[in-house]
Amino acid sequence: MAEDLHILEGSKAAQYQSLIPQIEALVKGEDDLIANLANITAALKQQFGWLWVGFYLVKDDELVLGPFQGPIACTRIKKGRGVCGKAWADAQTFIVPDVEKFEGHIACSSLSKSEIVIPILMENVVVAMLDVDSEHLNSYDEVDANHLATILSFIQW
Repeated sequence: MAEDLHILEGSKAAQYQSLIPQIEALVKGEDDLIANLANITAALKQQFGWLWVGFYLVKDDELVLGPFQGPIACTRIKKGRGVCGKAWADAQTFIVPDVEKFEGHIACSSLSKSEIVIPILMENVVVAMLDVDSEHLNSYDEVDANHLATILSFIQW
């Protein structure tokens, strides 16, 4: 696949429906994990223009910053701390409409207003997290959670 995306405007669902096969084609046949994570973050950032899109990888007892697009980020997050750490501890997706109202939120960027975090599991163990932040309140919902989970299913661990 060429390294250009066809950017579609319209409803969020329509944008995902256009983007998902492009991401699948982009990562298909590439076995380098970091390259695939980097291209996924770039594609999501390019399509949606979110403030921050990136991955945290589980290493020992911490989440460690992986490929991302956006402002400088927290490098390490302990299990149970912030949105990412709590989503890791609970092994479930967190949709946070207003990060200021999330107890224990870690403000890596003061511009972040809402967030979605999706754990990536391999054999029922969390191996990484997809973290997406927006400068706007209430940016994420089940449409995002479902479509982002589909995109994450393309990653070969």
